[in-house]
Amino acid sequence: MIPGWLEADWPAPPGIRAGTTLRHGGVSTGHYASLNLATHVGDRLASVLRNRQNLAARLQLPSEPCWLQQVHGTAVVRASGLSDDPLVADAAHTSESGVVCVVMTADCLPVLLCSAQGHSVAALHAGWRGLVGGIIETTVAGMDAAPALAWLGPALGTQAFEVGDEVRDAFLARSPAHAAGFHPGRISGKWQADLYGLARQILQAQGITAIHGGHHCTASEPERFFSYRRDGSVTGRMASLIWRDGLLL
Repeated sequence: MIPGWLEADWPAPPGIRAGTTLRHGGVSTGHYASLNLATHVGDRLASVLRNRQNLAARLQLPSEPCWLQQVHGTAVVRASGLSDDPLVADAAHTSESGVVCVVMTADCLPVLLCSAQGHSVAALHAGWRGLVGGIIETTVAGMDAAPALAWLGPALGTQAFEVGDEVRDAFLARSPAHAAGFHPGRISGKWQADLYGLARQILQAQGITAIHGGHHCTASEPERFFSYRRDGSVTGRMASLIWRDGLLL
C-alpha cells in the first residue's frame, strides 16, 4: 500500500495507473494537514511543493503532472508535456505514454476515463456545474479513442449534498431522467443530490457502461479526505491522477 494513495479499483488495461490521493502522508499543517496538493488555497507554497515532490516519488510518476487551473467550467485540454503556467480547464486527456493527467477536488467528483486498450486516458473535475454543462460529453468527444471504462473518485455523498431547486431544475432541463438523482432533503425546499448517480447516467448515455468506484463521501470521512462543505473555504485538495506507463500493444 502506498501512503496517501487510493488506487482505482477498476479492470484497466496493463500499464494504466490511476487513483486519488488521501489527505494524510504529507507535510502541510493545520487545516491543510497533511497531503494538500493545491497551491491556491492558502497553504505554504513550500509545503505544497514538497507534498507534490514526495507524491511523485512514491508513485514513481514518469513526469510532472499537468496541473490545471480549474474554474468549475467545461473546458477540456490535451495534456502534452509541461507548461510554464497551469492550463485553464477542468479536464485533460492524452494519448501519450508518460503524460500524467490530474484534477484536484475537495467534494466535487473526480472522473477518470480510459479506452478499452488503454491508448487514451482522461481526468475530469465534475462538480454539479460541470456535469450540467457537459464536461463529460466534451471530454469523451475530444479523446483519440472512445473511453470504455470510468472510475468515480471520492466525492460528496448524497446525504451531505443538499441543493436548491435551481440545481435540480438545471439537471431536469438537460434530461427528465435526472430526476432520479434527487431526493427530498432534510430542510424544506432542499434536495439531496446524488453526484455519483447523475454522473453514471451521463456516462451511460455516452456508451460507457463499465463504471467503477463511487463508494465514498468526502464530508463523512474526515480522516481520509478534505471537504470544502464540511470544513469551509480553508481546506486542502486531493488529486486524482491517471497515466500510462510504457508502450501498449
